[in-house]
Amino acid sequence: MSDILPLLFGAIVGFSLGLTGGGGSIFAVPLLVYGLQVAPREAIGISLASVGATALVGAVERWRAGQVEVRPGAIFAAAGMFGAPLGAWLSGFLSEALLLVLFAALMLLVAGRMWRKATAPPADACEEETGDGPTCRRDLTGNLILNSRCSVLLILLGVVAGVLSGLFGVGGGFVIVPALVLFSGMPIQRAVATSLMVIALVSVSGVASFLWAGRTISLSIAAPFVAGGVAGMFAGNAAGRKLSGPALQKVFAVAIVFVAVFVIVRTLF
Repeated sequence: MSDILPLLFGAIVGFSLGLTGGGGSIFAVPLLVYGLQVAPREAIGISLASVGATALVGAVERWRAGQVEVRPGAIFAAAGMFGAPLGAWLSGFLSEALLLVLFAALMLLVAGRMWRKATAPPADACEEETGDGPTCRRDLTGNLILNSRCSVLLILLGVVAGVLSGLFGVGGGFVIVPALVLFSGMPIQRAVATSLMVIALVSVSGVASFLWAGRTISLSIAAPFVAGGVAGMFAGNAAGRKLSGPALQKVFAVAIVFVAVFVIVRTLF
């Protein structure tokens, strides 16, 4: 029975990550802290390992389908791998209670973005998906023109996603996906696929910096959590091809709000 809950909770995280492509990993830390009674700092490390492994499986699957744009993803990931240790270092200066409250605030921001995207008029959604960004442009064949301005923008956004990843143990897909769509002109399906590649690489950096700081990860919890996440990713990918995107985003947004409120109440009161 001791392995069933980590396996189940990992599957929930993997399923939501595969279903939405960004924002699903936001459930990992609350499930670990309140469902499995893991200390918040250790939960961040387990979350990074689980989300990274799950995203890697999803990225390989999408890469085989030809959906991953490697060049912009590699730039984003390299910057994120620099930002993740910085976020892990910053987390050492915050109390566990403050970390949880800030994490809940981040959850509310993610929920708000998901709800706004789900309720946007079709014209706005179309404009977001074409992503005619003012900084990054594409040539006539559809390849991204990586000039200096575009590269700098991707690097800055990658650092932000990396810091959030190291600080809170999240994948950062809720930052990566819209950034790739809006600023690199990437279609939404390719942005989700490329985001999974970025999340996998950034999570490796985050876990390494977590362990380098002398913190530990319980393998008895992490191993089934990761296994459940990988299985959930396949299920989420399959379900995502059949279900309505806007309706799913609304459901996830409401669920994230409830979890965020729960975290705030449990932490403060």
